[in-house]
This record gives sequence, C-alpha cells and structure tokens, in this order.
Amino acid sequence: MKMYTETANLIGCLLLLLCLCIISACDETGDERIRFGLSTAPVTLDPRYATDAVSHRINRLIYRQLVDFDQQQRMQPSLANWQVISDTHYRFSLGNDGRQFHDGSRLTAADVKASYEAVLDEQAVSPHRGNLLNISTIRVVDENTVDFQLHRVDPLFPGRLVIGIMPAALLDAGHPFNQQPVGSGLFRFIAWPREDQLLLERISDRQLIEFNTVRDSTVRVLKLLRGELDLVQNDLPFELLDWLSGQDAIVVENGRSNTFSYLGFNLRDPALRQEKVRMAIAHGIDRENIIRHVLGNAANIATGMLPPSHWAGHPDLKPYGYDPKLAGKLLRQAGYGEGRRLRLEYKTSSNPLRLRLATIIQYQLKQIGIDIELKSYDWGTYYGDIKTGRFQMYSLSWVGLKMPDIFRYAFHSDAMPPQGANRGYFSDKVVDTLIEEAELEKDPKRQASLYRQLQQRLHDLLPYVPLWYEHNVLARQKDIRGYRLSVDGEYDGLGSVYRER
Repeated sequence: MKMYTETANLIGCLLLLLCLCIISACDETGDERIRFGLSTAPVTLDPRYATDAVSHRINRLIYRQLVDFDQQQRMQPSLANWQVISDTHYRFSLGNDGRQFHDGSRLTAADVKASYEAVLDEQAVSPHRGNLLNISTIRVVDENTVDFQLHRVDPLFPGRLVIGIMPAALLDAGHPFNQQPVGSGLFRFIAWPREDQLLLERISDRQLIEFNTVRDSTVRVLKLLRGELDLVQNDLPFELLDWLSGQDAIVVENGRSNTFSYLGFNLRDPALRQEKVRMAIAHGIDRENIIRHVLGNAANIATGMLPPSHWAGHPDLKPYGYDPKLAGKLLRQAGYGEGRRLRLEYKTSSNPLRLRLATIIQYQLKQIGIDIELKSYDWGTYYGDIKTGRFQMYSLSWVGLKMPDIFRYAFHSDAMPPQGANRGYFSDKVVDTLIEEAELEKDPKRQASLYRQLQQRLHDLLPYVPLWYEHNVLARQKDIRGYRLSVDGEYDGLGSVYRER
C-alpha cells in the first residue's frame, strides 16, 4: 500500500507559480542587504522575556552573555571567565571582548548585576526567573568582577547565565528593549518597521542583515528562487529539498542538530499508563521510512533527549526498532486485540508537515491494532492543551537543548505543571534520585555517568517515544558565502556571511 504522498503535484504547483511571477532583476538595486527568511517573526527583542526560538536566536546576535557552550554543549566563557570560590560562591571576571554597548557606553559588572536583578524582579514576571531562583545575592567587586552567591550547590550554575547583558542606566530608565534593543553583540539594532521586517547591522563591517518573515513555506521558496531572499534556514518543505538542490542559483546544505522530536503520552490515561502499550507504539512506528521518504533523509533516529555527541548524552542507547509483530504481541499482552481495539486521541499542530507526519504515524499504528483519532489545532490552542495536560498523545520537539537540567524540568515528579514541563505526569523514584544526584555531582565524569544511567532508565520506561533529531537545513543563493550551520540552529553564521562579488 502506498503510504507517502508524491511530490510531483507540489513541485508542479511551484513551477506554475514561478511561471506566473514576473521575474525582476534584483542584483542591480544598489541595496547591499543580505535577506534572511523566517517562518515566524520574533516576539520580543528583550532578553528578559524571549522564550520562542526566533526571538532567542536574534537576541543572541544583539546581546552578549556571560557564558556560552561549545559543540558538545560544554560550558565555556563568553563575556567572562569564572572561578569557583566555594560550592555556592562563583566569581565572574569580565574579559575585553564585547565590552562596548551599542550606545557607546562600556559594559561593566554593574550592568551584569542590573541585568540579572531585572530578571529576578518578581514584578517583572520574566519567564527565566525560575531558572535563576538559586541566586541568593549578586555583588559587584569592581567594574570587571561580579560575585554570585547561591542558596544551594549547583555545579551547572555557570551554564544558567545566558541572559543577554543590558545597560544598567537604560534598565533604570525603563528603556523599551522590546522594540529598541541595546546590547554589545556582533549586531546593532537598526529598525523594526513592520512585524515581518527587522533590520540589523553587523558592527565589524556595517553589513546589513534584513530578517523577512514569510509564513508560507512555498512562498518562502519562491522568494528565494526570485532573489527576494538570500538565505532560508529550516522550516523548508522537505519534499522540495532535492528539487532545490538541482537549481543552478541555489545551494542546499544540511547538518546534524540537537532538535529532538518525540511522541508524548499522558500517563494518567489507563491505557497509556501500561508500559507494554507504550512499547507497542514504539515498535509500531517505522522511523527509517519516515526519515527517508518524508524528511528527505534530513534527520537521524533518536534514542533520547540529548544526542550522543552531547557531553552528557548516552552513545550506547539502541533505538526501538520497527517490529509490527512484536508490537501486536505487546498489545495483546496488555489486553487489547481485534475484539477490543485500543483507541487513542493524538493531538498535533496544524503545521502541514507536522500534520502529515501525524497522519503517517496514525496509519502505521492502525496496522498494529491501534485506532488513532487525529486532532490538529492552531499553535496557540495546541500548545495550551499540551501545557495543561489535555491530551492522550501528542508530538513536539525540544529545540536547542544545552543543559542536562532539562531532565528535572521534564521528568522529575516535582516538575508536573505548573511547576515544570513534566506534562505526561511521569513519576519514578529512581529517576528522581538520579536527577538529584547528577545535579549535585561536581566531578564531570561521574556526573556524565549519572546522566547516562538516567537516560537508560527513561529509555526502558518510555515516558515518551524518541522519534528523530531533525537536521538543520540551509538554502542560499550561490553568491552567499561564509554561513556555517550550528548544531543548535542558532543564527551565529550571520557573523561571517558575505555576498561574493
């Protein structure tokens, strides 16, 4: 039986639209901007409130942070080096790089203190406040040195200091960072005339970068082909990637990422509470064929939240293989069969790709004896249902995972909504203990070992089904050079991108 939609109709429609378009010359406009296509607009340019991926990635260009991460997601200095004075006392010493704000003032320890106190201010209601509540006091030692005193031991604390630093004087004056950001990053803010158009300037050479929001993926591809966009990263129709690769003016690149896609369960549900049912679902999904035929081979099968390349990842976990016979057997052991078919509701967003993937999973699970009712919603409604536990099954992705503290946020029994993101209401004493021990472990090797034991336990209990790590994909004009994809999907490549003359 044919499971996957042919791409001919989509490509045919695209070609027809191209023929209907009046192709105008766009290389002699005298405009030196490099145009970057987005699928969604940033919500805020204030780092205290940025939680969506696009806002975070653009804020990262405008502001500098104390600490960053390497390719294995190990903590490394950015604005500052740190010294552990005691288990609960950290000293950060600012270096020379990134010390000038875009308004001309100098970044000092007082700005660091003011930025973090602004996040911790209860009245500000920053969504990042909860991640920093372990901070007891912040003290300026001198203009280059700031001390953080903690309530309790936290060996991962430096990795929490990733909020962009803002000028203290502007914070005190109530400056609207949301619309007029002032940081010390590689790019300065120029204008945000419309929701779908944002202009930044690279400090080093005054190269202008224009972010254009084009929500429809096919229109985004059309604009790329017409030269109205120079770069598009991710959120591309996978079925068009091979076709795009064959266009003379376009270059398509892809690289591995840590974007983790998974199938989540509500463990309060009587059926899904059974481990055998969850195992049956895991063995009933043909990830390899989905990746090959739907995702254009731009993904890798996942075994856990953290990829094997992460310093705390588990390289030896084996994926649940596609085995419909075993899946059927597990369902029968759980009390389901032809006389009593299991029926589940599966929620997803109305994004065309996500809905298509859900439809394929629906078909595959039907073959093993599970009848799935699909429900798709706009993003706001869908995400609201997930956060409040109104689901049986759903699919989502964790984007840009860096710190292993995600395990507490997603799986500790104390992190059930609204305290955290344990949305499946999973509870296991062994998991809780491993999380707590790993968080307090100061030896990096021992800490990594504890996180691997934790991931093995989660792999065995299956509170969620790992699906795949979606690749980062870049489509660019052939004369655009120097952009490097990062594993976490950041836009850092804009720091070195240029147009070849």
